[in-house]
Amino acid sequence: MTTATMDTLEYAADMADRPRALIMTAAGINCDHELAEAFALAGATPEFIHLTTLMSTPDLIDQFDLVGLPGGFSYGDAIAAGRIAAALVSSSLIDRLRAAIDRGVPMIAPCNGFQIAVQAGLLPGPRAGAGARTEAALLENDCGRFIDRWVRVEYPASRCVWTQGITADDEAMLLPVAHGEGRFYGETDLLKWLWSESCVAVQYQSDDDPNGSVDHIAGICDHSGLVLGLMPHPERYLHWTQHPFWTRIKPRSESTPGLQMFQSAVTHVLKMRAGTQA
Repeated sequence: MTTATMDTLEYAADMADRPRALIMTAAGINCDHELAEAFALAGATPEFIHLTTLMSTPDLIDQFDLVGLPGGFSYGDAIAAGRIAAALVSSSLIDRLRAAIDRGVPMIAPCNGFQIAVQAGLLPGPRAGAGARTEAALLENDCGRFIDRWVRVEYPASRCVWTQGITADDEAMLLPVAHGEGRFYGETDLLKWLWSESCVAVQYQSDDDPNGSVDHIAGICDHSGLVLGLMPHPERYLHWTQHPFWTRIKPRSESTPGLQMFQSAVTHVLKMRAGTQA
């Protein structure tokens, strides 16, 4: 066997061992390829499946180790941002997605994905006493217009597997936002629960909140810590050259905070897999 053939077989084996990441697509979604790059750089194999295909064959979800709901303007954000996609998810896929959470599948939902996840009932997720009512919403920005810029963020101690161990100095603690309906709102009981259960995963720094979110909340996770929804786009911050002041910051050897999120989720999957095989 030649060296080239051995290298090819080793590469094929490596690809086969990589976790599989499902990326749901739909009309109007425009951040699916950024999400795919994020998963690939973190060590997973991304695969695109259209929402209508998943609705007709929901058990496809069972084949994946990670799930991404990308940002964009699903179905033109007709009626309200993410409303149509959320209705389709909640009517056909919610049980299968909850089953995936039960078996330990990390899910990420940036921007429009966050809007979909909240309206579909994936976030904040089931909690005692909440019943079936919706307790959270992403409302119009308090400035009344679409915002597209980088904001300073911080990561409170939380149970979220995506944000564990993010390290960077203040200069690097940025994420890009691009939304018109991103103001997080939660009922008083929900806010108390989110903080007491360590489910607030990302906050805007208090003097750089772009939309007026309550408690400056930029992202939350469910009680399992597996499902992260956030208005900023970590998938648009995978390389240091994407930093808005990259020519003025010193060279970095570590991953960007955006990429670190995806690496944390892939690491979680690999650890679970190793534990299952042990």
